[in-house]
Amino acid sequence: MTEQIYHIKNALPELQELEGLIAEGRDQLRVDVPGYIQHEGVDVPFYVLEMGSTSPDAPALALIGGVHGVERIGTQIILSFLRTLLHKLEWDPVTRQQLDAIRLVMIPIVNPGGMWNNSRANPNGVDLMRNAPVETEHRPPFMVGGQRLTRFLPWYRGKNQAPMEMENQFLTRAIESRLYSQPVCISLDCHSGFGYRDRIWFPYARSLEPWPGLSPAYGLTRLFEHSYPSHDLYLFEPQAHSYTTSGDVWDYLYDGYVSHNPDGLFVPLTLEMGSWLWLKKNPRQAFRYHSFFNPTLPHRHLRILRRHLTLLDFLMSAVQSAPHWAPATEPERAAMFQQALERWYPNLANESYPLKL
Repeated sequence: MTEQIYHIKNALPELQELEGLIAEGRDQLRVDVPGYIQHEGVDVPFYVLEMGSTSPDAPALALIGGVHGVERIGTQIILSFLRTLLHKLEWDPVTRQQLDAIRLVMIPIVNPGGMWNNSRANPNGVDLMRNAPVETEHRPPFMVGGQRLTRFLPWYRGKNQAPMEMENQFLTRAIESRLYSQPVCISLDCHSGFGYRDRIWFPYARSLEPWPGLSPAYGLTRLFEHSYPSHDLYLFEPQAHSYTTSGDVWDYLYDGYVSHNPDGLFVPLTLEMGSWLWLKKNPRQAFRYHSFFNPTLPHRHLRILRRHLTLLDFLMSAVQSAPHWAPATEPERAAMFQQALERWYPNLANESYPLKL
């Protein structure tokens, strides 16, 4: 047992930090372990945390990290936010009132085995963001869009017709049980490693066509940009503007939500932190695989931890106030859809593009 603890502390310091925060916030947190990921003889718990309301009418915000094990910074941002939130609950009645009105779900480490191995994939070699039973509607970029050739090449989807990997099964059950019945939901999945700029992506990853949820995505984008005009860090866009993929878990979970709750509102977002900028500022990072995806210099690491707190605070407020930014009627939805086309699909804006309901 002592040897197991030693291995976990060295391989998964984020898990140790998470369990410390669970102990610190035991009076505010509802903690669920739907299962364990076995790796190197150790059963690593898959933690799902909840705070706030349990009402079936409460809006819900889900924060997810560690889907790609090497992208530790996503997990660290969620843990930093959780620590701040617990400390604010000690003295801030406004934070307490806000949490009473929403359901906050946090899954900080989806892929503990991959994090242990310092790998993008899980220990089976499967890329969890290419593993859902969703096929692209357009020809994806070679390899990057997902491949079934071998686990020894990146972006491996897993065997055809096989069940989703256990990590994705736990993630799916957690989202289904906590979000699918809620009337308003936002999720943010934290990643790193693409480009020189931080991006906020929304579905579909599988299609070049405008996403049916484009109207509320545009409303949320406009709300952030209007509320924080000086916080111009993010490029809001459909993921397919960068590349299309098969097997995207958020495409799968969004479709499941709409099937279960057709009158509900769900905006799944992905924060894709632009780690190429970290490499540009510190080229020596290029000699270590881990450094392609995480800031290594202490001052830069702290800067990244705090720069996204504004976004997380905003999402907590936005999910609670959805009637102020999300279209409530079909004419409002159609008008906002047209504005979204003008921003993200200008080649379609002057056509009579059908609004898919």
